[in-house]
Amino acid sequence: MTASDKAFTGAIPQLYDRLLVPMIFAPYARDLAQRIAAHRPHDVLETAAGTGAVTAALASALPADARITATDLNEPMLAQARTHLANDPRLRWQQADALALPFEDASFDAVVCQFGAMFFPDKVKAYAEARRMLRPGGRFVFDVWDRIEENEFTYVVHQALQQIFPENPPQFMARTPHGYHDAARIRSDLSESGFIDILIETITHRSRAASAQDVAIAFCQGTPMRGEIEACGAPGLDAATAAATEALARRFGNGTIEGRIQALVISAAR
Repeated sequence: MTASDKAFTGAIPQLYDRLLVPMIFAPYARDLAQRIAAHRPHDVLETAAGTGAVTAALASALPADARITATDLNEPMLAQARTHLANDPRLRWQQADALALPFEDASFDAVVCQFGAMFFPDKVKAYAEARRMLRPGGRFVFDVWDRIEENEFTYVVHQALQQIFPENPPQFMARTPHGYHDAARIRSDLSESGFIDILIETITHRSRAASAQDVAIAFCQGTPMRGEIEACGAPGLDAATAAATEALARRFGNGTIEGRIQALVISAAR
């Protein structure tokens, strides 16, 4: 992972929220919220909350007396999340690094993280922090994307960019979002950090988008891959987005399109 892989800045939070959240994050957000709600927690910590997909799902799934603390390393992402969720009194927002959380030990009944673990530079340390947050018997529930080849929209965009930038193609999607999917490694990292009763499931959904162009804009301009594409120089961001649009239309057709998405959902006990 490079430093730019964590740069959710500029126009990225808005595009991410408008296009990527409904396209690929929403079904897994509902799944995580239901898993958390099944444990009936009172205090929930969310790390790598992004623009609030899971936060919103938790607010819908948890009772009125629950308290949710949503954190993210990137303040611009939390600012975007607050545009939809600022009025819920159960929510507290705080910029925080998942590897050095600013809360007392055993402050929460559950910790949840949607598609953030791949970005942690030290997974074991981040997991140990999550465990430190939990009260006895609490659970850490999170998910990570499966292999890029199992996620059809992402893979088509990735392949298109390999062709348009043959000398130094952007590798962000394969390197980071889809770079941590080995179940044995995840289990080992969690065990090393002290977790027990580790459960790992593979969950598949269908992703839908209004057009191939929406998908191309989402990935090329609404993720940190944008900076990597811009750093490649000619033919530039617009040409890369157009090439991805054409590749998606060839594969999935025009108009509304859909493709497979797949992730690993993990639960572990303190």
